Amino acid sequence: MTLRIAIAQINLLVGDIAGNARRVLETATQARDRLKAHAVVFPELTLAGYPPEDLLYKTHFLMQIELALDDLAKQTTGITVVLGFPELSDGILYNSAAVLRDGTVHKVYRKQELPNYGVFDEKRYFQAGCEPCVFDLEGVALGVTLCEDVWVSGPVEQAAAAGAKLVLNLNASPYQSDKTRQREQAVLERVAATGIPLIYVNLVGGQDELVFDGASFVMDADGEVVLRASEFEEVLTVAEFAIQAGELVALPGSVAEPESEVASVYKALVLGIRDYVIKNGFHGAVLGLSGGIDSALTLALAADALGAEKIEAVMMPSRYTADMSVEDARLEAEALGVEHHVIPIEQAFQAFTGLLADTFAGLPRDTTEENIQARCRGVLLMAISNKKRKILLTTGNKSEMSVGYATLYGDMAGGFAPLKDVPKLLVYKLCEYRNSISPVIPLRVLERPPSAELAADQKDEDSLPPYAVLDPILERYVEWDQSVEEIIAAGFAESDVLRVARLVDINEYKRRQAPPGVKISRRAFGRDRRYPITCGFGRG
Repeated sequence: MTLRIAIAQINLLVGDIAGNARRVLETATQARDRLKAHAVVFPELTLAGYPPEDLLYKTHFLMQIELALDDLAKQTTGITVVLGFPELSDGILYNSAAVLRDGTVHKVYRKQELPNYGVFDEKRYFQAGCEPCVFDLEGVALGVTLCEDVWVSGPVEQAAAAGAKLVLNLNASPYQSDKTRQREQAVLERVAATGIPLIYVNLVGGQDELVFDGASFVMDADGEVVLRASEFEEVLTVAEFAIQAGELVALPGSVAEPESEVASVYKALVLGIRDYVIKNGFHGAVLGLSGGIDSALTLALAADALGAEKIEAVMMPSRYTADMSVEDARLEAEALGVEHHVIPIEQAFQAFTGLLADTFAGLPRDTTEENIQARCRGVLLMAISNKKRKILLTTGNKSEMSVGYATLYGDMAGGFAPLKDVPKLLVYKLCEYRNSISPVIPLRVLERPPSAELAADQKDEDSLPPYAVLDPILERYVEWDQSVEEIIAAGFAESDVLRVARLVDINEYKRRQAPPGVKISRRAFGRDRRYPITCGFGRG
């Protein structure tokens, strides 16, 4: 006999209990009728969506979850359903998985390892379970675990000791570069310890700054990946197991190749934009197109995410904008088929500086006037966003956000920041990747020295170290929390390190006011990296 277990790698909406339950019912029906599966496995916290955050403090939210779970149990007949849900039991909240069978909630497993690092806050909400969950499927014992349980020794081994011949691991594991390899290595350790196969089912989709990449897989008892779902898309597929002398042998299935690092980042950004815009009900997106590399990449990402017809690009030249910037912006918009406008800001800039003339009398010209230009653009873009119900995408990258090379209420104005976690050097690689698909970003944009064009002959390197120096320092200081002394010891110039560290530290107040953006790195600004604004440490 062959055991058939469907893997439901689906995209859910946090808080949409009825909609998520409907997706479960539709998917379970397909798995039963079309794929002839004996069971179907869904991601972690399926009914709530992940992460539900402080929705978990609402008792009526949890009551609706309970009602939806009972309804699903009654409706999903003819197939065993395993899905995640928040379980309130005797006043204690657990991150749980339910096994639905024959019209009832047959078994419940409570997650034992609650992550409380990086983007995870599970100990804020949940209590840990301590017991294994093993259930019978066609005469074979199957175990259930949840996400973090597979990253440590304990819960999977416990399920195997209780008799499980296969473990179903339900996940909501966010994307970051190289995460697929890390997950498979963690599962390999569990498989090696138990000698039984494991199914790893992961969520897919964007949720605020998080993107879930899917890449669900099956690992056999020998540690080989025999099935892997595609990344960044919904998949319903079947894992097959031969039953031999009471043991399960995983049969070969379709194994999707992992994306390259740059391709996976690009697809994560596209998915993050698409789901943020669509799930929040916007009609499309608008952005300022400068002729520079960051806005060119943002435009390509937005067009790929939403379709060119949903995107509006606005070029807002000033007295300092080079003619080639205007031309390159036009070429970018035309290559992607995006609606675009040119709105010069000189008149607005003159109006603002005229209004401030008396107040500024006797004071020298400085970055204030540069920032007024950026804020003129922000006002125009926000007006278009409000009028047309299109979200404003900001175009700043992680390098700029790190050191505060951005204008509050100017180029930082907007609702979503696709490149917020993308360092400048990676921006170039992503542009080259996108151009390898079809040429949409002029070569001159990649070759010109980057400039904000807020002053005559301005270049980024007038204010910052070269990005080839800046980005490696930022990676060590921001993502790896290395000290100034450690970074200098690694071979970086003391003056550069001190300067960069100071800029990072004093600009936390700006980052707190930046819009959310897609997390793609080990440590992103926002919920992943939380530092006090008012702080005396490290400032000398």
